[in-house]
Amino acid sequence: MQLSARNQIPATVTHINSGEAIANVELDAAGVRLVASITVEAVSQLGLAEGSQVVAVVKASDVIVATRD
Repeated sequence: MQLSARNQIPATVTHINSGEAIANVELDAAGVRLVASITVEAVSQLGLAEGSQVVAVVKASDVIVATRD
């Protein structure tokens, strides 16, 4: 699969917390924890499970930068 998105991060699924409609999929990206909220249906269709190798594709319209006081 080829995508135009440049923010593609290889990761491993470490935990899936499924609700009624939404699942929080926890990822380990080279020691950085990411969490993706996707539909439970998408988890099933993608065959996701702990240990699955995935690519997190990040598409954001804003990035906010803050400093500590």
